[in-house]
Amino acid sequence: MLVAIILVWMFAGQVCAADGFKLIASNKGTSVYYGGDEVVVNTALAMLIEDSKAVAGTGFERLSNVKNGGIIVGIPGEDGQLDKLLSKHNVDISDITGQWEAFQIKVVQTNRGANLFVLGSDPRGAAYGVLELSRLIGVSPWVWWADTRPIKKSDLSIPMDYEDRQKPSVQYRGIFLNDEDWGLMPWSSMTYEPSDRKGQIGPKTYSRIFELLLRLRANTLWPAMHEVTIPFYFTSGNREAAAKYGIILGTSHCEPLMRNSAREWDVSGKGDYNYVTNKPELLNYWKERLKELQGADNIFTIGLRGKHDGMMQGVKSQAQHKTVLSQVLPDQRELLKKYINPDLTRVPQVFIPYKEVLDVYNDGLDVPEDVTLVWCDDNYGYIKHFPDDAERARNGGNGLYYHVSYWGRPHDYLWLSTINPALLHQQMSLAYEKGVQKLWIVNVGDIKPAEYQIELFLDMAWDVEKVNKQGVAAHITQWLNTNIGSAAGKKLVPVLQEYYRLAYIRKPEHMGNTRMEERDPIHKIVKDLDWSEAEIRERLREYSKLSDQVEKIEALVPQAQQSAYFQLIKYPVQAAAQMNKKILHAQLARHGKSSWQDSHQAFDSIVALTVQYNQLEDGKWNRIMDYKPRDLAVYQRIPEEKAKGELRQSVTPRYRFDVVDFDKAGADAILMDGLGYTNRVLSIPKGQQVSVVFTHEARDSVVVEVRLLPNHAVDGKQLRFGISIDDGTFQEVSYKTQGRSDEWKDNVLRNQAIRTVKLPIVGIGKHKLRIKALDEGVVLDQVSVF
Repeated sequence: MLVAIILVWMFAGQVCAADGFKLIASNKGTSVYYGGDEVVVNTALAMLIEDSKAVAGTGFERLSNVKNGGIIVGIPGEDGQLDKLLSKHNVDISDITGQWEAFQIKVVQTNRGANLFVLGSDPRGAAYGVLELSRLIGVSPWVWWADTRPIKKSDLSIPMDYEDRQKPSVQYRGIFLNDEDWGLMPWSSMTYEPSDRKGQIGPKTYSRIFELLLRLRANTLWPAMHEVTIPFYFTSGNREAAAKYGIILGTSHCEPLMRNSAREWDVSGKGDYNYVTNKPELLNYWKERLKELQGADNIFTIGLRGKHDGMMQGVKSQAQHKTVLSQVLPDQRELLKKYINPDLTRVPQVFIPYKEVLDVYNDGLDVPEDVTLVWCDDNYGYIKHFPDDAERARNGGNGLYYHVSYWGRPHDYLWLSTINPALLHQQMSLAYEKGVQKLWIVNVGDIKPAEYQIELFLDMAWDVEKVNKQGVAAHITQWLNTNIGSAAGKKLVPVLQEYYRLAYIRKPEHMGNTRMEERDPIHKIVKDLDWSEAEIRERLREYSKLSDQVEKIEALVPQAQQSAYFQLIKYPVQAAAQMNKKILHAQLARHGKSSWQDSHQAFDSIVALTVQYNQLEDGKWNRIMDYKPRDLAVYQRIPEEKAKGELRQSVTPRYRFDVVDFDKAGADAILMDGLGYTNRVLSIPKGQQVSVVFTHEARDSVVVEVRLLPNHAVDGKQLRFGISIDDGTFQEVSYKTQGRSDEWKDNVLRNQAIRTVKLPIVGIGKHKLRIKALDEGVVLDQVSVF
């Protein structure tokens, strides 16, 4: 693709052919014309001009008239001068006409030279096109949020036949700021935008967030909403900042009709937050907000849960829950009809069947046809429900709420962002294929350190086919080259892949073998993982190697990108390494096999790394990073204690097979890179089978342990595989989990579903182990034969 070629040229410091369209010539940027008055387009143009100043000696010049050799920005039909030029030069705009947020960039040659047209189908489309030019001159979307400084250029051209057309795959694309107590909120209210109102995240901060979203071609935000934070609409200037950047505001599953009830009800509500006993006050409470938002750009969440992330108050059974929700939905829609638009089909609305609400929905709750159904993952990256044929046919369409940060059972992961990119890609690709194309929202916690997952998620939402064709490894490579530099970038790809693989096996936050929200106090105490000494020492070696590689590659990073390198690479990788060192040396020390000092030094290293992070850029990021969110036991210095039992002994199987060992003949099974314990898993289509041959020297049965991706049933009903040896009958094995069962908790903590099967075997010699997918969604990781 031409964009990729241009980026290669820029990173190599080369200049395009002399006859190309000159964006920068002799250290000076070209001119930019826009004759319209759309706020978001003017915002994007101001960003582009500032970006160009960081790249060229003299940045782009904004003109009030068209100049030959300049950039012409506009929305066809908005500006008469633009329309005349389009007609004069026969510019074909049919591909973007009538589209949602599409843009077209094209060099048009004239008698006197050339102009670069940046055309949008609507205001946001034009703004995305303008900021595509920022990408072309080498400015990363993370230029402010990760201090990725662009390379200076004296000359930069694009080919005279350059043309690019883009439009979004998903209509509404955005992020949810959540669990902001230890990062985003203290950083904003005490460092970046100091306020005498405790817990305030104000318009200066939100403007930076909206700027990032605009650069990432996102259009939607669910604002921060914890009790410690002043609600978004309680701070003047926040709503206006969203309008300036063209951002649509929505709210999460427990915030109906743009009300952040976790804190707002205590200020603006009267009585109990209980629809059963206090319906008039809840209706009045919602009405007040809707009256404020007339004419604003919002997506309205309908439904009702508890004040925060809990079950609706006042209901005692699922049947009553369904009855009350069946009253809530039409009552809320009447308010929307009265205060927002009499035509409800023109009011974006979402209903989010999250946690217990999914059970009520599955019990037959009637959700209006024009409302978007927003499905959810299980908070650990595995989507719980995919729309069926009837749900896909709904006018309101389908959306998804996904997590790369989470507070809750079985254990938080609020510190480092280690949701595997390949898992995110696999799940979101499947969701898109199943018709989830209306809205994608990702819970990003404090934004940092989830930078890469945010960009991958939003890049897929913008152009899922492009990312699917590119693949995750190439996407990571491009991201590293853009933000760190190509010299270090190519060496960092395997480092990040190994970082995500090790965290896939066990997240840094889950290393203490503790659980949250459990009655038994034993779950709050850091204790041994079910690993042998050999497994522990191998994992320590792997992390030590990873940490050393990060240290060595740092020498290849340009000085201007050192801060970005620390934020995006060094801190997360080395902090994860030290967490593993802290926990695993403590486990060995409890058994007299290591020094406690090794564990304590690792704790001190995490503290020192975090201090260094918060001191970056002369304190710009002070308070953004906290190594101990919620002060959980896993983050503390580990108490010196003796173990009561023995370390688990290694059990070596007769055979251990990875997915590359399986014969896929006759099957359309797909090897998927980046997932699983060895960075590869095997997706087996329903009704098809794979096999592997092994030699058996006894005349008895064998025990086979099958390890799989712990995803959920794609059809919502069954998740089964069949297993047999030779021509034996397939034994049916189900591994679907129920709710938040102990098995589900074990599965998400270790990222594997495990089934052990005893199979009869006849005769000594070679035998064929066969595994067949009985349902859609069977993804194989490892198989062992004992």
